[in-house]
Amino acid sequence: MFFAQYYLDCLSQASYMIADETTGRAVVVDPRRDISEYAADADADARGFTVVGVINTHFHADFVAGHLEMAAETGAWIGYGRRAETEYPIRKLAEGETISLGDVTLEIMETPGHTPESISVLVYEHAEDAVPYGVLTGDALFIGDVGRPDLPASAGVTAEELGAMLYDSVQNKLMGLPDEVRVFPAHGAGSACGKNLSTEKQSTIGEQRAANYACAPMPQRDFVAIVTAGQSAAPGYFAYDAELNRRERGLFDPAAAPLPLTAGEFTGLRAAGAVVVDARDPQEFAAGHLRGAVNVPADGRFAEQAGAVLPADTELLVVAPPNREEEIVTRLARIGFDRVAGCLRSPGDALVAPAAEVARADRLTAAQVRAALAGEKPPVVIDVRTCGERGADGFIEGALHIALNELPRRLGEIPRDQPLVLHCAGGHRSSIAASLLRHHGFTDVSDIVGGYAAWALTDAPATA
Repeated sequence: MFFAQYYLDCLSQASYMIADETTGRAVVVDPRRDISEYAADADADARGFTVVGVINTHFHADFVAGHLEMAAETGAWIGYGRRAETEYPIRKLAEGETISLGDVTLEIMETPGHTPESISVLVYEHAEDAVPYGVLTGDALFIGDVGRPDLPASAGVTAEELGAMLYDSVQNKLMGLPDEVRVFPAHGAGSACGKNLSTEKQSTIGEQRAANYACAPMPQRDFVAIVTAGQSAAPGYFAYDAELNRRERGLFDPAAAPLPLTAGEFTGLRAAGAVVVDARDPQEFAAGHLRGAVNVPADGRFAEQAGAVLPADTELLVVAPPNREEEIVTRLARIGFDRVAGCLRSPGDALVAPAAEVARADRLTAAQVRAALAGEKPPVVIDVRTCGERGADGFIEGALHIALNELPRRLGEIPRDQPLVLHCAGGHRSSIAASLLRHHGFTDVSDIVGGYAAWALTDAPATA
């Protein structure tokens, strides 16, 4: 048996290839849109595998899956749980159904709860094995957590109904497997698909039975309460991606390089309504950028954060760090943001625009903020961290809490006639949030260099 996990750190997303090395037949599970890594591993010069099937464990909300790209490249069938409905032809996979790759065999286990159509995939190294080698759990069971049942992607089903389904999937089905079965989830730490995910990439049923809070025996009512409590707001693009994964859509073309634009072309498209996403470091962005640009730094959870603050239906213009234009466009494509009109290859070109079109961003030290709060016109402090971070690390007394993922839909709660100071944990998300406010016309906006970590090192009053 060939078994490979492909882990994408910036989305905390795992996909898999399973193959029988004797027959060369392979299946890919939960692929991303840029499929070159799977193709390279299956290539005739490498292993000579034929990808016969592509399985999505559910309608993913945090990225656009690469099932259509894989099917177009290989002719493979596309499989989903039997409750899935799509615009493209699929193979509906039901409880207990087996997929033979030769001696290597896959078996479907229906595990709804994160979404109604969710499935897990049992992997048997040999068809006659009594105990599976492992189980690909999708977003039903994570390492240290379970999939959240409250995403808007599951329209028409309540969190309570999904929670009840998840209880059966986790407590009865998955915990009914032998302890030695390896667990391979679709996401790891940092994903917004759960609240307590581990940094480990694999585990076992026995380890999860012993250490995962949601796998401990409990009544259904308690399970639903505990897994729905304390979930952070999902990024705004989640519902968009879940729907896009149901639809027949355009294919990602890795050979289509981003269009390089002159400063004049870039400025013209910007004037026509395109939104500028500036992927440079917050300090570089603060030193000078095109007025109205939204700063989403490349060195971080770029795609997820871009999807949280940028509109999915608007043309985008990219300002990227040197030689990273193609990377930025690919990362946007992974969440279905394909409307990139072009890139400004030299960020310095933007700064030769008329002075009225170039802006700087105010970044304050914690000491400066402390002094401002003691002044005659104290600013409104806005905390863009998650609820979990505030609870664990403390917070600035009196700060307005609006998590970054909630910010675009809560702009009406923010005063426009007072100075604003934003902060996150370390200064990355606050730069995104402050740039978004400026993009929407807020004028007196700053953020704290070093975030709450810097604030906590001062003697400023805080509440823990």
